[in-house]
Amino acid sequence: MAGPLQGVRVVEFAGLGPGPFCGMLLADLGADVVRIDRRGPASPLGGPSLLDRGKRSIALDLKDADDLAVVRALVGRADVLLEGFRPGVMERLGLGPDAAHGLNPALVYGRMTGWGQTGPLAHSAGHDIGYIALTGALGASGRPDERPAPPINLLGDFGGGGVFLALGVVAGLLHARTSGEGQVVDAAIVDGTAVLTTMIHGMLDTGRWTDARGVNLLDTGAPFYDVYRCADDAFLAVGALEPQFYAALLTGLGLADDPALPDRDDPAAWPALRARFAEVIGSRTRAQWWEVFAGTDACVAPVWSLREAATDAHNRERGVFVEVDGTVQPAVAPRFSATPGTVGSVPAVGQHDAEIRAELGR
Repeated sequence: MAGPLQGVRVVEFAGLGPGPFCGMLLADLGADVVRIDRRGPASPLGGPSLLDRGKRSIALDLKDADDLAVVRALVGRADVLLEGFRPGVMERLGLGPDAAHGLNPALVYGRMTGWGQTGPLAHSAGHDIGYIALTGALGASGRPDERPAPPINLLGDFGGGGVFLALGVVAGLLHARTSGEGQVVDAAIVDGTAVLTTMIHGMLDTGRWTDARGVNLLDTGAPFYDVYRCADDAFLAVGALEPQFYAALLTGLGLADDPALPDRDDPAAWPALRARFAEVIGSRTRAQWWEVFAGTDACVAPVWSLREAATDAHNRERGVFVEVDGTVQPAVAPRFSATPGTVGSVPAVGQHDAEIRAELGR
């Protein structure tokens, strides 16, 4: 069965990271995503990746009048346009929002940038690490006595960027379907990443969070919400925040009846409690601890590598990862009971040129 976005036509201009990720999410859920790749020599963008799964590719030269006419034809029949260039680039190509809406008034025009379309940094280059730095998210990540630790590029590019663009596009589609009116979705990574920190700002405002990293409940400041090294140098994640889960943790660690165990409710005792946990957890291997805690309410989990995660029993049974065209990759999310999505193949650059031109009568 087709996904819930079956019938939605998307035109995506080739790019890197969050823009293609948004296109992938839409394609996974059934949208017909046509990626406009560069025609000619190998692209400096590196060519297709897993982020292009399920899409179709047409290779065009945006400086060629005939190819530009093909782009305009695609935009004219599309529901969504996705682009991730610096502000002003699409306008110089004659494909900015005003021109696009002249061709297609109901078009949802999705713009993916790091800094946004406006502001002092709008025209500056940037990457995930800088965007999350500016929002405070990076400064809140890591140990108190170490440098801030970027969570790969998941927090900014994909969490604060691509996912928010996808949400904006779907919301824009709903509005267009009821009103016939298209609009511009300005998805900036700084905006989305800031929204991801909303709960923390609320806690900061009420004094339940300290404006410093590694000293709070959810940033490894608490010994019962941290990562510990096991006897085999693998790691165990502990997240036993609530009292009943903490009790299950102590039972599994064999510390439930230890009268000398430091008080978890006293932050001054946290260093001693952490040292005790580290001592006990360090006495067994990760596999041994997982035998103890699997299926309990202690909120303990093994820290898998990316390859290990694909072989985990829970992930296998649920189908969290799938193999398509010989490549193991994450499955479609979220899941729909009536219109499930599908992981498609990654197209070669220009693979669907003839097919798409035929659809356009060109």
